[in-house]
Amino acid sequence: MSDTHIVDVLIVGSGGGGMTAALAADARGLSTLVVEKARHFGGSTALSGGGIWVPGAPSQRREGYVPDPEDVLTYLRAITDGLVSDARLRQYVAAAPRMMEFLEEASSWFEFVWKPGYADYYPELPGGSALGSTINVPAIDLRKLGDEEHNLLAPLALAPKGIWLGPKDLRLFYQVRQSWRGKAILVKLLWRMFRARVFGDRMAAIGQSLAARLRLAMVERDIPLWLDSPMTDLITDDSGAVIGAVVQRDGRGQRILARRGVILASGGFDHDLAWRRQHQPVLEHDWSFGNPLATGDGIRAGERVGAATELLDEAWWFPALCWPDGRLQFMLNERMMPSQFIVNGNGERFINEAAPYMDFAHAMIAGQQTGVTHIPCWLVTDQRSFHRYVVAGHLPIPKIPGAPVPTGRRIPQAWLDSGVVKAANSFEELAGEIGVPPQRLRNTAQRFNELARSGHDDDFNRGDSVYDNYYGDPTLPNPNLHPLGKPPYYAFRIILGDLGTSGGLRTDEHARVLRADNSVIDGLYAVGNTSAPVMGRSYAGAGATIGPAMTFGYVAAQHLADVSGRNFSAETQTPHQSPRR
Repeated sequence: MSDTHIVDVLIVGSGGGGMTAALAADARGLSTLVVEKARHFGGSTALSGGGIWVPGAPSQRREGYVPDPEDVLTYLRAITDGLVSDARLRQYVAAAPRMMEFLEEASSWFEFVWKPGYADYYPELPGGSALGSTINVPAIDLRKLGDEEHNLLAPLALAPKGIWLGPKDLRLFYQVRQSWRGKAILVKLLWRMFRARVFGDRMAAIGQSLAARLRLAMVERDIPLWLDSPMTDLITDDSGAVIGAVVQRDGRGQRILARRGVILASGGFDHDLAWRRQHQPVLEHDWSFGNPLATGDGIRAGERVGAATELLDEAWWFPALCWPDGRLQFMLNERMMPSQFIVNGNGERFINEAAPYMDFAHAMIAGQQTGVTHIPCWLVTDQRSFHRYVVAGHLPIPKIPGAPVPTGRRIPQAWLDSGVVKAANSFEELAGEIGVPPQRLRNTAQRFNELARSGHDDDFNRGDSVYDNYYGDPTLPNPNLHPLGKPPYYAFRIILGDLGTSGGLRTDEHARVLRADNSVIDGLYAVGNTSAPVMGRSYAGAGATIGPAMTFGYVAAQHLADVSGRNFSAETQTPHQSPRR
């Protein structure tokens, strides 16, 4: 072992949780170092939709909307179903708005906006909100990052230059055939492409903008970030307290001693398929949208010093398409389209297709465990729907040669060749293509069409929730229901994707890591997907991963700022590295 560095706070990971913790610790006058395994900063936050679920955020209050904290607590109790302590839930409800206030005051880079209408995922539950509590940041020109621009983790699938959509843009974009506002978004995209080519704009929105703004605020305060510097072990003293970590940098192991504590914000174990299959045996492939380098380093390090874990069988599940080249594509608005239904291996519907993605995926998992194939399942739709709605990225507009996304009235031949999409001229023929009983698929289609004509889904209540309606067709009496019409019919293969794992180290309301007996491991904190989720097995609304990560990063920094620091002498330290298992 070579160099030893001493700081007040060591933070492992540079996603939303880690960078928020760094800003909060620095603001309390603590010397802070962030180390990042990857060559790029941003983590899964940079790959995300960038929403931050914060009821009572300043941006809501500025618009005259002030959710009652007790109502929010009631809502969280309902969706977590006893899996999360009241102390953690109360801390989140109280601290999340304070976290956002802190950021707004800490740097002019932070601009947070709230636009009502993207409902909580269970708005009908007590305390749920039809207006929603998802907070976003505006787009930003990445040139403002200067030399740091090339260090920002880029999305897994890069959009053409100049193409970016804010959250509200996306909803209108999906209505390109239903409204003039949708068509206006298309024109706006063309203008953005023009500006990017002519003026060199490098605009980025959603998670890219959030990660960029956090990094700019860190640069403003001169908070060091070491990239390409994986943490390999935690360091403990004779009492078992964590007093630092070993970090590999420039090919050398370096000890970083932390007077106040270590905050693990290094993500989940998204891409360690062997480990995932121990806890999630239903998985057969790595279909995660999470940070490519998220392999559970922080969780393993915590376990080696005695930490308990919870909910390792869970993930932020998200039904998706997987193309032959391995590219993953969300299945979001498609499940809310009116003229479609989704069937399992028996050719039968099994859930409200428009349900929140965690619920939909849980139904896939539970169904698979019965012995009936649910992974994959198949979204069945018709030609009219393909011509009317955005499906799998295809724009329902006349063919544009050289367009960056599929256009035109014909389904792309490459889709059919891939096997991800099947086409047929009858439901019986389609059943043969996707391997389900022909008569059952025919019966399912007939039943669905009857319900659609009646305007109510008596079987699964699709369309009853305002959440269901968000990406539906606003021109219909029930935005989520319309009969399938004439062939050809299409079936899209839906697999079980995720935004990352959600289980991790057990923590208390201060983000301190706990042992199996609930005793505290002094000096060790965990936030984000390194910790077990404050959302339990559910998902309150858009931004319910980033919101808690940033909030508990802030909470951890506040707590360790109030504890007594250790006095280290670099020459005399003989700390213990945790034994490998």
